[in-house]
Amino acid sequence: MFCDQCEQTAKGVGCTVAGVCGKTADVALLQDQLTYLLRRLAPLVEQAREKGMNTDVYDDFIADTLFATLTNVNFDAKAIEALQTETLLHARTLAAQLGEVPEDLSLSIEEYRKQLPESVVGMDNFSSDADVNSAMQILLFGLKGLCAYKDHAARLGQRDKELSSFVCKALIAGSPWDGAVRDLGGWLDLVLECGRGNLKAMELLDAGNTGHFGDPVPTPVDLGHRKGKAILISGHDLYDLEALLKQTEGTGINVYTHCEMLPAHGYPRLKAYPHLAGHFGTAWQNQQKELPDFPGPVLFTTNCIQNPRAYGDKVFTSGNVSWPGCTHCRERDFSAVIEKAKAMPGYAEDAPGQKILTGFGRKTMLAAAPAVLDAVAQGKLRHIFLVGGCDGAKPARNYYTEFVEKTPQDTVVLTLACGKFRFYNKDLGKLGDLPRLMDCGQCNDAYTAIQTALALADALKCDVNDLPLSMVLSWYEQKAVAILLTLLALGVRNIVIGPSLPAFVSPAILNILVEQWGLRLMTTPDEDMARLLGKK
Repeated sequence: MFCDQCEQTAKGVGCTVAGVCGKTADVALLQDQLTYLLRRLAPLVEQAREKGMNTDVYDDFIADTLFATLTNVNFDAKAIEALQTETLLHARTLAAQLGEVPEDLSLSIEEYRKQLPESVVGMDNFSSDADVNSAMQILLFGLKGLCAYKDHAARLGQRDKELSSFVCKALIAGSPWDGAVRDLGGWLDLVLECGRGNLKAMELLDAGNTGHFGDPVPTPVDLGHRKGKAILISGHDLYDLEALLKQTEGTGINVYTHCEMLPAHGYPRLKAYPHLAGHFGTAWQNQQKELPDFPGPVLFTTNCIQNPRAYGDKVFTSGNVSWPGCTHCRERDFSAVIEKAKAMPGYAEDAPGQKILTGFGRKTMLAAAPAVLDAVAQGKLRHIFLVGGCDGAKPARNYYTEFVEKTPQDTVVLTLACGKFRFYNKDLGKLGDLPRLMDCGQCNDAYTAIQTALALADALKCDVNDLPLSMVLSWYEQKAVAILLTLLALGVRNIVIGPSLPAFVSPAILNILVEQWGLRLMTTPDEDMARLLGKK
């Protein structure tokens, strides 16, 4: 195997024996084969679209299935094999509707796999040019992140035909079904188009979330617990959380959020359930230390699962997530989770904990823009830092805790995604009526931060890069790649990123990112703080 798609890849180069994430070589190969099969399906979907056929089913399937190949999502070989079979069946069915079934699509999935050399499934093997390979990988990994957001949006009824068409065209690019010839510039154009596409995907997801669950409002969340049976829900899928809350109504079971589910407490439709009790645990990489202590079952709804070796009997999955041996809940039927909760001890007594704020969604942030601008004009607010992204296990990530702790009192910190768990419970106080630390939501809610920045720039009639705003980002997996591409496509400069640069970015492309966008790898909190505040 060779996998370099996440930040923690072995030796900063690539995992070749087994994934640092826990992925086996067999699963890695199956995921690569699945990506290849999606490339085979994509040109057929585009042909159908050009003929005026309704392709929604195929578009949704492609996004949902590519999502399964992200880091820390699907580790179950049988589940991935089933997706391969379904992909081939979709391609065969669509080809027949278009008039002819090519010879390769008449093969069984077992025969098809035998024809796939291991080296053909990754984009990095279609060119002898290392920089083109790098651009191809950036496109693929960004596309995976985009499809995660697109999949969430589609589950809430939000779709866009142009975005679906771009996904297919990006999958086709560099494949045996691509007739185009591109130089490095052409590949980088596609990479930036992926960033623009991801902005659209996040806009659709924002519309789906707020349209269905209401606009988030600042809400205190209890880090303690209540007496009674308990279920912990992790991941990002708010729709799954709503279904679980409905199914546990009147049962006496309390539901607690974990990791990226924390911002769910800010949505009116979800916070209306009185048994949405609080939050347990921190970021995804700590789950093997923390989850054994939770006295109820754990439901993983999207990515970020780790090997539940010590507590697998109480772990359940849904949607794209799967781990061998764990019960998978289909069609949002969580009856097995509920029965497990009834059989487990739950909490013996009430234990209120620290209260933290979440729910600074897009409308709340835009409504606060006049107060922010007034504070800037009066010299009371010197700078805004956006500190967030994907968390991970490397010790260097303590940088983000220290950075936030050292932000001056005349600055505020916006945060989102699981990177917030490095400092989410810090009391930074207030700047006037503004909390100095504002949680804008999941990584899925990056659209909130982007729209806030654009609104401030519009009000001040300046470029976003002229705002007293700096972005200090952490990355781990492919959704973070997609968000970075969106920021680059919007022309955002001088982003600080860490804790390490992606292994799939070649020196020449890194040089382009530095020269054209001023991208910087984090140094020390003191050095970066001084530079961002204009002291040096």
